[in-house]
Amino acid sequence: MRIKVICFAVSLLCFAFFNRKAQAQGIGIFDNQTDVGTVKHAGSAQYDAGLQQYHLTGSGQNIWATHDDFHFVWKKMKGDFILRTNAAFIGKGVELHRKVGLMVRSTLESDSKHINAVVHGDGLTSLQYRKTVGGVTEEKKAGITAADVIQLERKGNTYTMSVARKGDLFVTEEVSDLDLGDDVYVGIFICSHNADVSESATFSNVRIVVPAPADLVAYKQYLSSNIEVLDLETQNSTIIYQSPKSLQAPNWTKDGKSLIYNSEGSLYKYDLKTNTPSVLNTGAAKNNNNDHVLSFDGKMLAISSGDGGPSIGYTVSANGGEAKRVSILGKGASYMHGWSPDGKYIVFCGERNKEFDVYRIPSTGGPEERLTNTPGLDDGPEYTPDGKYIYFNSVRSGLMQVWRMKADGTEQTQITNDDYNNWFPHVSPDGKWIVYITFLKNEVAPGDHPFYKHVFLRVMPVGGGPSKVVAYLYGGQGTINTPSWAPDSKHLAFVSNSK
Repeated sequence: MRIKVICFAVSLLCFAFFNRKAQAQGIGIFDNQTDVGTVKHAGSAQYDAGLQQYHLTGSGQNIWATHDDFHFVWKKMKGDFILRTNAAFIGKGVELHRKVGLMVRSTLESDSKHINAVVHGDGLTSLQYRKTVGGVTEEKKAGITAADVIQLERKGNTYTMSVARKGDLFVTEEVSDLDLGDDVYVGIFICSHNADVSESATFSNVRIVVPAPADLVAYKQYLSSNIEVLDLETQNSTIIYQSPKSLQAPNWTKDGKSLIYNSEGSLYKYDLKTNTPSVLNTGAAKNNNNDHVLSFDGKMLAISSGDGGPSIGYTVSANGGEAKRVSILGKGASYMHGWSPDGKYIVFCGERNKEFDVYRIPSTGGPEERLTNTPGLDDGPEYTPDGKYIYFNSVRSGLMQVWRMKADGTEQTQITNDDYNNWFPHVSPDGKWIVYITFLKNEVAPGDHPFYKHVFLRVMPVGGGPSKVVAYLYGGQGTINTPSWAPDSKHLAFVSNSK
């Protein structure tokens, strides 16, 4: 692969955008493109490497009944996978039932067995499938119309469509016992539903994820990692760096030039201009985890390192150097999460007598002060830029939810209250928004935030109010454990995963 540099409209920031080296006749992450069936007007696809978007044009009478005519951009895959995209038609169009979406096919023949998650021009959103070669297509309609976000997942012979209007949570439909064979064609498609015309669409946030195998040993075996940069206005996300290793928890430096993340016990500083990661010296702290946070002035890091025992809190220069211990010896595990704006205090999650609570401690070391005392896990504390409040997540209401308290620990107030598990609220530099990560309650226990799950990144006003999803991804532990807002409060960095 090769890395290509492109500038964003962010003051003094340049991002390295990932541009895959396509195979012969390949396009982006796909192997090839094909007109399936009979079409009067040849289809085409272009890949915008900077935005990592695909622009498809295609014709074709329909994808229905006993055969299909459409344009398909595909990749050969085996095993389980998750396909995801944001899809949008270009222009008003001619036919109400023009189609865009994700597809899995046994062959490229017009009458092949297949399944597709599709959005029609009139908004109809459905899961359509053909069980036998030349058989009649069947359909399950989604509970919503006009979906912008489309996901299609395979687990064995079970296929699950998850769809949403951009900003909303997924709704799902499922088909089981659909045998398309192990070796299949997967990809994005367009069909004009009128043999005499062509239609066009844009596909962004296109991902092919190979999830963790069922026998993966948690915290011993890891999947590959993508560092992504999300533009909050467009909700288009670009992969800027990939690694076969586990990369976790990117912090954005105050000057906007670098990201700091952890991997295999070390901290790394990733230069956004040169696309180069380099090890950050942390002295005696040799086993750093994903609880690391920059001070508000950008000069210092609070880090957490389990050097032969429970996690210990340290401070170190943001440019690297000898780490200074701030945790109290023998007190138990300490996970650093936030600095006070004046730099005098650090708030952290501390395990004391088998209870996890929020504590604060002088950044130069000294006595620690317990700020929460309810049974169960309180975690992820972080100050607002004005220093008046600390946001954190707590399981005290039954599910993990976002809470807020005054800086002295008083007036603890629940901010989110839904049927999900919400972790790690991070306040934007302008103090207006919080972003947090959401886990599905049927996938994780309320007090757990494991790797390799279906998660959402959601944003809401800092004072509370409606949340909206800004990223749909496969990740979890390490995705956004620490503050990862850009200095302009318009971009986020996070980690997603795939085998």
